[in-house]
Amino acid sequence: MENLTEALARKPVYWSGRPYHSLDYHIRQTFGEKLYKISLDAGLTCPNRDGTLGERGCIFCSQGGSGDIASDRRLSITAQIESGKQQSAGKFKGSGYIAYFQAYTNTYGPVSRLRRLFLEAASHPDIRALSIATRPDCLGHKVLELLKEVNQIKPVWVELGLQTIHERTAAFIRRGYTFPVFEQAVRDLRAAGLDVIVHVILFLPGETQEDMYQTIRQLNRMDIQGIKLQLLHILKGTDLAGFYESHPFFIPCMEDYFRVLGGCLGMLRPDIVIHRLTGDGPKELLIAPLWTGNKRYVLNQFHAYLKRQHIWQGRSYIHV
Repeated sequence: MENLTEALARKPVYWSGRPYHSLDYHIRQTFGEKLYKISLDAGLTCPNRDGTLGERGCIFCSQGGSGDIASDRRLSITAQIESGKQQSAGKFKGSGYIAYFQAYTNTYGPVSRLRRLFLEAASHPDIRALSIATRPDCLGHKVLELLKEVNQIKPVWVELGLQTIHERTAAFIRRGYTFPVFEQAVRDLRAAGLDVIVHVILFLPGETQEDMYQTIRQLNRMDIQGIKLQLLHILKGTDLAGFYESHPFFIPCMEDYFRVLGGCLGMLRPDIVIHRLTGDGPKELLIAPLWTGNKRYVLNQFHAYLKRQHIWQGRSYIHV
């Protein structure tokens, strides 16, 4: 009988019409309905900002802690959810939502406070799942036990901002932890029964195409369930913006990005859910690349590129 790898290499595979394992497909298969993600701000901070590791955050991180579109942190979690529902009412007609703890590091704080925040979200009748963005060095035993507890109420996804496996790049972007810390965090999260989503940034300064592909191949060998792929954005007010002004580095055009992104998608393990293929960044803050400003247009063009190039997720995946 033909194995999965051979089948993928022979003919295209589609997930509800997409040549990749899309988040929309995964949600419909898992929950039986379309869900809308509401970005929340839990009022937390980050060890890379409060002086524990640093004070300026990762080099690309905005003052919003990568949560510039999140809700008002002065509101309760319930109020933020209700506000998100109202704001999405014009474009989303469903009744189920994902509570996305997005801004800063959402497991960095007293466990008693984290418990109140997560349980408030999990107890909301319209919330179907929680997605919690954090750092792999902020997942101590008590935090893992809490996440495991909440996962018994509503499914919990944990998002880790890896960005790259290469230590030289990690030092440049001021990530603040080494790759073995990430590896251990993935093992701990999976042992607790939690799904892991990994963030990867393409075209970080100094990285070659092969560097980016090495990150994807390494993730293929790990027990992760989802991935977010996006291009590096240069935002006003970040240290990256200052560096770019004094030391201009390569910014890919749309075609360059599609070429590398398509290569990543083709080699990616087919069971890994694609949570993101591009990002647009806050338009009022975006310095470059400006062509990312219309996210829907970029995605449509990328879908056309995949069709022209006969690319689908897992086409060149090799199990090792």
